[in-house]
Amino acid sequence: MSNTYQLKVTLHGTKPPLWRRVLVPGNLTLERLHRVLNDAMGWYDCHLHSFAIHGTEFGVPDRDGWGGPEMEPEKKYTLERLVGEKDRFSYTYDFGDNWVHNVLVEKVTPGESPAPRCIAGARACPPEDCGGIWGYAELVEAFVDENHERHAALTGWVPAGWTPDRFDLALADRLVCKHGARRTTSKKQSARTWVRDRP
Repeated sequence: MSNTYQLKVTLHGTKPPLWRRVLVPGNLTLERLHRVLNDAMGWYDCHLHSFAIHGTEFGVPDRDGWGGPEMEPEKKYTLERLVGEKDRFSYTYDFGDNWVHNVLVEKVTPGESPAPRCIAGARACPPEDCGGIWGYAELVEAFVDENHERHAALTGWVPAGWTPDRFDLALADRLVCKHGARRTTSKKQSARTWVRDRP
């Protein structure tokens, strides 16, 4: 029986903080956790990503020889193999805009949640390809100030209905619920343990 992990996910550099709180089964692979975090935040999953956990990078290995960073394959590791209560790690989405999410394991409770859930959050996800945290800050400034020289251009560029402080919890939860855990059937794989690389 897997435990339930409560994660607080905060987009680094946002003021006021842009954050989500999710519940996930501990046996969720990092590959599926990536999808949960994308849907909880509001990203479109159209860019590369990685996890940094105790000094090790996890993601999709570079099989095309483009010289990307070396990573452990995310689909081989579950959350509970790598982290416990009060641990922290990061999730980076879009290596160009470099959206870094700080993830805190707030608590681990016995018993597996039937499906991942998004239970709280604040502020809207930045629009894709808006230039990272600095571009997003300029976007918000121009969006809320009708006298800003780029107000018309930027408000016409953001998705319809988007405002920086609007977070649709019901929608995020509905999307996150789709990502249940896949159970490991290989005894050999489930018997392996991960040695944490702590500083």
